[in-house]
Amino acid sequence: MLKQLSKLERTRNILILGFVGLMAISLVLFFRPNSGSSTLEPSKSTEVLATVGGEDITVGDFVTQRQQIQQQFARFGGQISLARMGYTDERILSGLITKKLTVQEAERLGLGASEGEVKERIYKTFSDSNGKLTLVDASGKLDMVKYQERVGDVPAFERGVAEDIAREKLEAFVAASVRISEDEVREDYRRKNTSFDITYVTVSTAKLAEKIQPTEAELKAYYDQHRNDYNIKEPQKKIRYVFIDQEKSGQKAQITDKELRDEYDGLKPEFKQAGVKVQQIVLKVAREDLDATVKAKADDLVGKARGTTGNATEEAFAELAKGNSEDAVTAKNGGRVAGVVKKSTKQTNDPYQKVLELQPGDVTDAIKYKNAYYILRRGDPVPKTFEEAKPELLVSLRNRRGYTIAQKIAQKAQDRLKEIKDPQKVAQELAAEANMSPADMVRETPFVIPGDDVPNIGSSQQFEDAIAPLNNVNDVGDRTQIKNGFAVPMLIDKREPRIAEFDEVKEKVAKAVKEEKAKAQLEAKAKEIIATAKTPGDLKAIAERMGLEAKAEAGYKLATPLGEAGSSVLIDDPLYAAKAGEVIQTPIFLNQNYLVFGVTKRTDADEREYFKQKDSLMQTALTERKNQVFDDYLDAVKKRMEASGKIKINKDVLISLTAEEPEAAPRRPRLPVTQ
Repeated sequence: MLKQLSKLERTRNILILGFVGLMAISLVLFFRPNSGSSTLEPSKSTEVLATVGGEDITVGDFVTQRQQIQQQFARFGGQISLARMGYTDERILSGLITKKLTVQEAERLGLGASEGEVKERIYKTFSDSNGKLTLVDASGKLDMVKYQERVGDVPAFERGVAEDIAREKLEAFVAASVRISEDEVREDYRRKNTSFDITYVTVSTAKLAEKIQPTEAELKAYYDQHRNDYNIKEPQKKIRYVFIDQEKSGQKAQITDKELRDEYDGLKPEFKQAGVKVQQIVLKVAREDLDATVKAKADDLVGKARGTTGNATEEAFAELAKGNSEDAVTAKNGGRVAGVVKKSTKQTNDPYQKVLELQPGDVTDAIKYKNAYYILRRGDPVPKTFEEAKPELLVSLRNRRGYTIAQKIAQKAQDRLKEIKDPQKVAQELAAEANMSPADMVRETPFVIPGDDVPNIGSSQQFEDAIAPLNNVNDVGDRTQIKNGFAVPMLIDKREPRIAEFDEVKEKVAKAVKEEKAKAQLEAKAKEIIATAKTPGDLKAIAERMGLEAKAEAGYKLATPLGEAGSSVLIDDPLYAAKAGEVIQTPIFLNQNYLVFGVTKRTDADEREYFKQKDSLMQTALTERKNQVFDDYLDAVKKRMEASGKIKINKDVLISLTAEEPEAAPRRPRLPVTQ
């Protein structure tokens, strides 16, 4: 079969060479000067983006790679920004460079893929369980049409296979001598599976600053020493503006039942759901040493629930729940959870949220949550009737109407204010239409510069853009959207760049003095807590006296985030060395704060469980170590090639490729659903 494959490949190569020749002639004819459009699809571009060891990476290679990554994420629905996912253009190009140098390094060491190895890999890829090639025609010969349908670009696919083989051989060669000791694996297991109940106090600058009250003399002295820090480099502007409240403007809008019905009918079916029904089996973990036993039982029940079909009927799951669930309330009702489960952006750790990712009848894996394992079955979606949806529809439609009405009133306010230059009079004329009092419509800012947090507006680029052209007193700007509505601004005063007077920046000076004093006290306060606390239980009372807060964390494991403190080896090493009942005697400086820890309980890793998992843990650790050694090897090769000028990047071309990614298609607002 491989001989036949080889013959057909030679025939194919001749045809391809002929086709390439025809294409070359066509390109000359169609893309000669003045012959019409010469626009080339980016994925076909041969413009050189980078060179690695004398081999080119083209714009086409880069665009194709970026499209493939985009397509992988597109499987999850919608359009996403690759840059926000960490896939910047620089990272994508770096991956292509690493791929290229990997193959070159393999070939340098005589580890490149041979033609026979490529054919063997392809044969295995497209063979059935009996080892028979599936891409054959009626006569038993390789069917090139089927082959091309499966792989697309045949030469590109076969190059990819060769590159994969070369990488595997190089990785095996580099990591052949890597070993890992059982002691390392066992210690790593202990660290990862030892848990701690802890109490900790965060000694932060912000909290300490709240207690500090500097004197007037201290503030003036600080100001005199730091006058240049308060140099205002741009003109300050004081703005009086007419404000149109979007919500109040919309309250007078008359919305009929027919309009609401039309709104409801126009929603997609998935937006007419109140939520989904859920059944559950709950297995409680009475003690930590029973966790593995309970988990095994939970996994067994998951297997029974899924059966041979992979999902469960409502009745079958109900029988399992009645006989096994330890939640008395739902067990007697076949595991049926009261109400419905709806999407929540806040309760991301809620196990019930996982059923929303499933199809009706699907059963989750066993989910550990607090002191129990949950097995959940997704039921049918529960529709939301028009009457149930009506209040939310009314709010949504009124908000949109309010926006349109407020926008029109703001336009009137803009035209009138430019005419008469009197915000108070404009407010009086439009108050009834805006459903506001004139006093509420006229607002004034302090002297502001770009970047300031403006009262009632915040830091708004739109507002800054609207007042930027205003340079003379009584200049009126265009209406602009701000928080909760629209503003029509008018300049009423202006100050040129200068060093601010003390009274102008007194609040900023006070904040700076407090922070400076607080930073100087941080370590001393942390050590004071340690010296005063005899046991972890003392930390809460001591923290309260200092105006700080003590927090508790049960079952904390190393290398996992600890609230706002984050995770760090700076926490892990002292904590792992601590015993139950101890207050760690050295404060830990992390993220500009000092942390004081007390260990109320320590539960060491279950050594019996380690021996059950020993083989898989050893293999996983060995694989991770080999991957790290190989990555380090490639990094070293890359740095060596960069230093010798064998890797060159055309940065101008890379910059030109940076294009704005398509935004996700706009969606109708999802109806709020009630539980």
